[in-house]
Amino acid sequence: MNRITVLLAEDHTIVREGFRAMLEHEPDLEVVGEARDGREAVALAKQLRPDLVLMDIAMPLLNGLEATRQVLKALPATKVVILSAHSDDAYVKNATMSGAVGFLLKQTSAQDVCRAIREVQSGKKFFSPAVSGRMDRLNPKLRDRKGKLTQKLVALTSREIEVLQLIAEGKANKQTAAELGIGIKTVEKHREHLMEKLDIHDTAGLTRYAISAGIIESSVQLTII
Repeated sequence: MNRITVLLAEDHTIVREGFRAMLEHEPDLEVVGEARDGREAVALAKQLRPDLVLMDIAMPLLNGLEATRQVLKALPATKVVILSAHSDDAYVKNATMSGAVGFLLKQTSAQDVCRAIREVQSGKKFFSPAVSGRMDRLNPKLRDRKGKLTQKLVALTSREIEVLQLIAEGKANKQTAAELGIGIKTVEKHREHLMEKLDIHDTAGLTRYAISAGIIESSVQLTII
């Protein structure tokens, strides 16, 4: 029997261990690696070439959306299923625009997680029951607020998304530069481009945008005014 190889990308150890324990009970599923942040997820995916990545949407250093783009660019045959604590329309749309073929809420049952992996690997898409009923109206071409949110996110480069995440996490320009291995002036230029592209002109606004787009998570869900 050919096993479906799975890479777990989740920054919370207890959650990651829970998923591993759950999948290890399935004879046709095999966890081949675990990543604690988005960058590690991309690196391990390139090294291990798993059939599927279970990708947390909000992780340090590199969020799950951008990690998904980078994994699929390097490994087009690999499938990505996004994990999230939130089912907001913007989160789901941004996940699908990033190339994910599944979206699971973290409170999804073990049965549905295993079913999702099998269905996605067979070429289908899978969304948690709380999300699947809304999929018909989650069209990237919608011109409501959240549709614009998705379009703006897609317009950002990979580096701009990395900078946006670090800004939203409260990192100063010097810290961001050190984290990404670039100069402070380059960080400042990326910040300027972000503000221009998003039409947002303060750090608080960029942070609200990052939360709304699913780049980082917050216990208090904010919206862009």
